[in-house]
Amino acid sequence: MGAMIMASKYEEIWGPEVNDLVCIADRAYSHEQILVMEKTILGKLEWTLTVPTHYVFLVRFLKASIPDEKMENMVFFLAELGMMQYEAIMFCPSMVAASAVYAARCTLNKKPAWTDTLKHHTGYSEEQLTDCAKLLAHFHSKAAENRLQAVYRKYSSSLREAVALLQPAQFLMSPTAVKSKA
Repeated sequence: MGAMIMASKYEEIWGPEVNDLVCIADRAYSHEQILVMEKTILGKLEWTLTVPTHYVFLVRFLKASIPDEKMENMVFFLAELGMMQYEAIMFCPSMVAASAVYAARCTLNKKPAWTDTLKHHTGYSEEQLTDCAKLLAHFHSKAAENRLQAVYRKYSSSLREAVALLQPAQFLMSPTAVKSKA
């Protein structure tokens, strides 16, 4: 019941009252016991209820890139590909998000590919993003033949600007791309 009240407070605008939970539990726990358990759980979690995900960073970094709809779709496509592939797990969510913005800008020929504003808001330089961006570009190049097709189909639709059908940035696909783009 302690976890239930925490989850409902976190997710719902109007969560159940503690007395409602007492009734749901058929009075197995008192009002005070539920509140004490909630406090105990929160204490053990050190009041940390969430961790930043790719999406949190994507929203912030996209704003800094001043995107159009095609750019937005490309960034989300690349980030979703990165979240699906085991090889991308070595990169933290902020790195994947920033690399998705960088790779999308490269794919869509946005000039410059990386700006001082993006460097400021992401905390990453272009050089730091290259390895992850190359990996995302590789995922993009193989998306049509990947056995996991949901993301590819989603972003092949005209509703998403058919960004999955675009060719990834060629310089990110070359073996020398790691240090040559500064």
